[in-house]
Amino acid sequence: MNTVLNRAIERRFAEYRARHFGWQLADGVGRITLDRPERKNPLTFDSYAELRDLFRALAYAEDVKAIVFTGEGENFCSGGDVHEIIGPLVEMRMPELLEFTRMTGDLVLAMRRAPQPVIAAIDGVCAGAGAMIALAADFRIGTPRARTAYLFARVGLAGCDMGACTLLPRLIGQGRATELLYTGRAMTADEGLAWGFFNRLVEPAALLDEAHALAATLAAGPTFAHGMTKTMLNQEWSMTIEQAIEAEAQAQAICMQTRDFERAYRAFVARERPRFEGD
Repeated sequence: MNTVLNRAIERRFAEYRARHFGWQLADGVGRITLDRPERKNPLTFDSYAELRDLFRALAYAEDVKAIVFTGEGENFCSGGDVHEIIGPLVEMRMPELLEFTRMTGDLVLAMRRAPQPVIAAIDGVCAGAGAMIALAADFRIGTPRARTAYLFARVGLAGCDMGACTLLPRLIGQGRATELLYTGRAMTADEGLAWGFFNRLVEPAALLDEAHALAATLAAGPTFAHGMTKTMLNQEWSMTIEQAIEAEAQAQAICMQTRDFERAYRAFVARERPRFEGD
């Protein structure tokens, strides 16, 4: 779209300065970095809210084609900050608690609804809300020392947090998800790879390079069509096979009207590599 609104949004993301985490944008790839390494990159009320708002706004950002989400240092994210979140929650009443739990769930929804593919680059500790952010991503690249824990039960809470009981069984299977959510134990990197949680494992020194290489490949692809794929992957969970096939027929017909589809055809005829532009 070439509207005043979208031009303003593009300028905003090119110049965006995050307050509660790191943000970089280069060649269509945005990188979010949780940057409190001294405490294993925990989340706060403010960082939750800003992340939610960022992903909501990314739905309109034509200059951002893919996202890499990572943590500073040797850890991804240790979850909610014990002192800045857990402590205050103990003192809150139900209306405030519900406002908070809905906000955290809204972050997952915003990540799933953003059209850009999100790649979580996971090293070390990936726990609680951090594990849910990883789960909400479209791809997960880990290291052999990654440890992923849905440890809600270990702090006296149910495993049904931020969509865990919906997303985790679909990714690794009902039985495995049940074990992790009841016990709160850490899933090893090897388990995560074997169970389909991780797309692949790489050495820590190569983690960001691998994540950015994947993001660059996706950003250079037919990004409108990628967004359609993400939408259908989400929506078809609740469809019958008949509904899914019809929805995909409509989605593909829409993609066939894009210039990228025509570019791919003309490149094939000319025996050239297509150069997609996302329109």
